[in-house]
Amino acid sequence: MLEGMDLAFFVAATLAEDMGAGGDITSAAVIPADARLTAVMASRDDVVLAGLGLAEAFFRACDRDCLVTHLAHDGDAVPAGTAVMRIEGKARALLTAERSALNSVQHLTGIATMTRAYVDAIAGTGAILLDTRKTLPGLRVLEKYATRMGGATNHRMRLDDGVMIKDNHIAVAGGVEPAVRAAKAAGLTGVVVEVDRIDQIEPALAAGADRLLLDNMDVPTLVAAVALVAGRVPTEASGGVRLDSIRAIAETGVTYISVGRITQSAPAADIGLDFA
Repeated sequence: MLEGMDLAFFVAATLAEDMGAGGDITSAAVIPADARLTAVMASRDDVVLAGLGLAEAFFRACDRDCLVTHLAHDGDAVPAGTAVMRIEGKARALLTAERSALNSVQHLTGIATMTRAYVDAIAGTGAILLDTRKTLPGLRVLEKYATRMGGATNHRMRLDDGVMIKDNHIAVAGGVEPAVRAAKAAGLTGVVVEVDRIDQIEPALAAGADRLLLDNMDVPTLVAAVALVAGRVPTEASGGVRLDSIRAIAETGVTYISVGRITQSAPAADIGLDFA
């Protein structure tokens, strides 16, 4: 589910943050030690699910013998009112885990749901939706997992996961062509270079760019840029892409569209846990 992430450490750290030094003092005072709880996690919105396995990890961290039944799965599109998980176990333990489990599922499902809306908006165009590195610190693996559940393709995960020459690299290096040539001279492959003007395209290609990131270009400019590139390298549109504009961008013929909003701006889904 979450390659490259220490899930046990994340769960333990999150629970420690929530429990503090004294633990769940409310449940300890109100709930008998031997009480059992059966609860159902259900969506109150139409959503695309993500994070159910993580929620299970929180419950099992507090009650390793709890019974968890998945009634739906990550990546499923479910209508409001759908029961997605049933949990049975020690009442105190499950109530202690509840908030961390729900926070995770609500956040990741919100991302997956918004992502699916963007994917649906470009269906049939051939363009591929990409996420970005615009993620909350410490949550990148989780958030990028959620975008995959929504149907996006992950862009680079880390700075060492791909070469992307951006505007500030270009400014310091002295231009598009010297920046790309320096990357190539360093033996780097798969070089993506950001261009925000048509006149930067040919120098970038001449220097050996493997992909062009067409940044903050309006639709007519994207059409012209794609025509000029003429399939020599893949193209990626980025910058200010919204749900109401992505279809027109996709129809310009770009290969990829990267959208920071799907991780930066997705609202949490309304998912609850209720006594059954």
